[in-house]
Amino acid sequence: MAHPLLDEVKYNADGLIAAIAQCAETRVVLMLAWMNADALAQTLVTGQVTYFSRSRQALWRKGETSGHTQELISAHLDCDVDAVLLKVKQTGPACHTGAQSCFFRDLT
Repeated sequence: MAHPLLDEVKYNADGLIAAIAQCAETRVVLMLAWMNADALAQTLVTGQVTYFSRSRQALWRKGETSGHTQELISAHLDCDVDAVLLKVKQTGPACHTGAQSCFFRDLT
């Protein structure tokens, strides 16, 4: 049965919601990607994080080609229900560059 909060999700004009992946164990922010309603639903049902690729205009399960998967531990909507925080068990690096986190470019 779908969670009642799913009906309240505020997707942007492209039908997407920002999805922040965080390591459930270390709390390190791993990456930001996008989900449409199908990606969010698949993630909640399967426990394997699925995103929407804006460049390919298609769903992609994290790690399906690299093996660097994300297992969903928990999912949380923000107060405005327009962003989702995914607490995950990350296998391998999260970033396509090979870095553990996509947030490795220090501006300070």
